[in-house]
Amino acid sequence: MSEIPYKTYLTENEMPKAWLNIKGFMKNKPDPLLNPATMKPCAKEELTPVFCDKLVDQELNSTDKYIEIPKPILDFYKLYRPSPLVRAYGLEKALDTPAEIYYKFEGNNTSGSHKLNSAAAQIYYAKEQGLKAVTTETGAGQWGTALAMAGAAFDMPVKVYMVKVSYEQKPFRRNVMNVYGASVVASPSDTTNAGRKILAEHPGTNGSLGCAISEAVEAAVSDPEHKTRYVLGSVLDQVLLHQSIIGLETKTALDKLGVKPDIIIGCAGGGSNLGGLIAPFMAEKLEGKSDVRIIAIEPASCPSFTRGQYRYDFCDTAKTTPLAKMYTLGCDFIPSANHAGGLRYHGMSPVLSKLYDDKYMEAKSYTQTEVFEAAVKFARIEGTLPAPESSHAIKGAIDAALECKAKGEKKVIVFGLTGTGYFDMKAYDEFLGGRMSDYIPTDAEINIE
Repeated sequence: MSEIPYKTYLTENEMPKAWLNIKGFMKNKPDPLLNPATMKPCAKEELTPVFCDKLVDQELNSTDKYIEIPKPILDFYKLYRPSPLVRAYGLEKALDTPAEIYYKFEGNNTSGSHKLNSAAAQIYYAKEQGLKAVTTETGAGQWGTALAMAGAAFDMPVKVYMVKVSYEQKPFRRNVMNVYGASVVASPSDTTNAGRKILAEHPGTNGSLGCAISEAVEAAVSDPEHKTRYVLGSVLDQVLLHQSIIGLETKTALDKLGVKPDIIIGCAGGGSNLGGLIAPFMAEKLEGKSDVRIIAIEPASCPSFTRGQYRYDFCDTAKTTPLAKMYTLGCDFIPSANHAGGLRYHGMSPVLSKLYDDKYMEAKSYTQTEVFEAAVKFARIEGTLPAPESSHAIKGAIDAALECKAKGEKKVIVFGLTGTGYFDMKAYDEFLGGRMSDYIPTDAEINIE
């Protein structure tokens, strides 16, 4: 067998032409979104005032295994896809492990992450519907940047509520959003009823994704012309659907190399990149064709999987959204100012929550100092500066590789390198300067009795 190259690229003709809908493969479906007023499953007409019509259809579709990607979205994808699958030869050598390590790199676009895959789809459907604007939230800023880019490409105005701590930590990230025409507001703000209420109850708060979602939803539904909709960068089923292109490309590349993964690892905040990476592999596992080990890695400061409860909860802090059955720390939970802003969400994707509860995947949590230690090691060996979020997956992959070394097992490890860390230099500066601290919430803070 010939030596596997460092990077494997697919051709544009080999790109997936349809997204994979994990729910279509699940015998035990996720519980439906509930209307908090009636406690009954949300009907389409209850969701369309908030979300685009086509996206609601995708959200409620639990039967189709594949959904065709419209040509304008495919054409947009070709600006930066297919993305490379990389063999981490340097990391393997440094760890002296018999394991083979691969990573799918999603940072080779200006947004710096995988978020553009869903941003393009959501903006396209908003434009197709004849809407005049969209609102959203963003944590670290990668989703907001991606949405701004897609908004510019499809001529759709974008308003972004950026979690306050990230707004302050990453000023250049919001500058990039401005370059692409988006307006950016630090959340919580005094521009919405939800923001003012949160500020009154939590003076001086750093904000959270739950807070920013509350403001973005309010801004969308309060449009008197009803021509604005809210779009979300993670958690929802429709987002996992769009992100499945990551896993589909990964599987196609591995198949070309004749390689089957034993362990797949991704960082987990709301679940978009993890759900996208594992989609085709989880489909095989659900069909009994694979026993691949899937590991979600989350921050110890916001441990939805590892310390959360599986129950219905609001997706936002102001309790304006439908109820979702998910692993949650409680919608009132506001995480510490962890530098992995994209993972600072109190809940987890309902689809991934169901799969986790049914034991199809497992989860681990790490403190941010051990995550940044792994990030620096990876950067020095493999050359790419990873985002703090992605670095959780790197830490998980390193530990898995060292476990293979200890046991003398030659396993294939695949992880998602979802973004670059070039706007996270304040965090790297704190780590390298010895000023970074770890915070692990108490049971009382996450309402565990």
